[in-house]
Amino acid sequence: MFEEEKKELPLYNFHYRCTHLFRECKDCPKTSIIIVFHNEAWSTLLRTVWSVINRSPMENLEEIILVDDASQREYLKKPLDDYVKTLPVSTKILRTNKRVGLIQARLRGAAIATGEVLTFLDAHCECTRGWLEPLLTVIRDDRTAVVCPIIDIINDQTFAYIKSFELHWGAFNWNLQFRWYTPGGSQLVKRQIDPTLPFNTPAMAGGLFSIDRKYFYEMGSYDEGMTIWGGENLEMSFRIWMCGGKVQIAPCSRVGHIFRKASPYTFPGGIKKTLYANLARVALVWMDEWTDFYFRFNEAPNAIKHEQNISSRLQLKKELKCKSFEWYLENVWPEHFFPTRNRFFGHIRNVAVDWCLVKPDTKGISNQPVGLATLEPCIKRNVTLEMFVMTKEGFVMTDDSICLDAPETKSGPVAKVRIMACNGAERQRWSYNNSTKELRHVTNQKCLDVSDSSKSSEGLIIEDCNGEESQKWILEPVPWNNY
Repeated sequence: MFEEEKKELPLYNFHYRCTHLFRECKDCPKTSIIIVFHNEAWSTLLRTVWSVINRSPMENLEEIILVDDASQREYLKKPLDDYVKTLPVSTKILRTNKRVGLIQARLRGAAIATGEVLTFLDAHCECTRGWLEPLLTVIRDDRTAVVCPIIDIINDQTFAYIKSFELHWGAFNWNLQFRWYTPGGSQLVKRQIDPTLPFNTPAMAGGLFSIDRKYFYEMGSYDEGMTIWGGENLEMSFRIWMCGGKVQIAPCSRVGHIFRKASPYTFPGGIKKTLYANLARVALVWMDEWTDFYFRFNEAPNAIKHEQNISSRLQLKKELKCKSFEWYLENVWPEHFFPTRNRFFGHIRNVAVDWCLVKPDTKGISNQPVGLATLEPCIKRNVTLEMFVMTKEGFVMTDDSICLDAPETKSGPVAKVRIMACNGAERQRWSYNNSTKELRHVTNQKCLDVSDSSKSSEGLIIEDCNGEESQKWILEPVPWNNY
């Protein structure tokens, strides 16, 4: 049915300027599309393949390579072999004898690819009209750019195509879990001036991206010490940025993706030997002194870090003359919420109630924690729930890019303080006085206070500074590295 829809496919042109900017890409390089699948449903796999065929310029499409990672379903064997022979684009099927996982399967697909550019897609996507040209244009102009599309959502129940929030970029939390955050600084200004321009992203999701084929290998392809799936996107993002390239998002390129509520795939060898081992490798190779920070608060990867042989990746890092993780944080992601040598990191304890500020566990629309700023009894052992960073600019931040936020004017009987997504606004800036132990809101010079010492769970407020114990806060540093 997919081929019959070719002339009637919806355009999904979400910004009118994109249509005019990328009408053709005749001087762009040709690409090999690499799609790895394991027991994928026929309909979702073919939806991906036909969207590539129907919505890509033929002059830029070298081939489609399907890598079957040891699927057991019969329809993915001879019936699929027979079907791809009828496709109007050269399509190869490469099969593994046993489950090797996404990373190794992609390496096998890349090894037989002949296009100048490698484009990796997950097997449950839908490419929109005009998706490919913006990706290839970026690489045509800069072969050191690894470029990703805007990832829209395909509902996993109805399979409807849903536009996602555009003003986001990829990064990661203290557990090295990939997250979408709102960009700040020059990148946000750039997006507001011209929303069609490619913009830098600290990290990529990893499922969908294009890269110059020769550059892919020059930069070390994937870490072959990683297994199955997980962490490879951060490893490549760190390596590309720190070793001279860049990772970008092309907003005129849009691809829908089915986000499942839970992974349908198994982790051969267990999650300890796969995901945690992969993340341990990322930290050991690329994070320098922040390696201590990661392992201090992540017990499972810490338990297996000594099992990792990373000598070849460290040698690659040396050969490529890569910059430090400190450089990455300062130059690629200055809005980050990680501890540094010139930032406070630790507990924020109220003197009156002897309780600590905590990260909320409710979620906002961007799946980030959000809610009233509250206190809880301090936990004796160090846990990230109670850890906060205070930057030299006065932002009180914690994991997942959330900040202490207060209203600039009193809009009700009580000015309640919230913890919400960091946005760089003045209403999120504070100053701390070591002598008075006051946390003052910079905009209105009111003090962070406990509304009622006996009911501190009701949330924090800002009030006129009065020197009371409830307005006194102790910033207790917690060591985060061994330096």
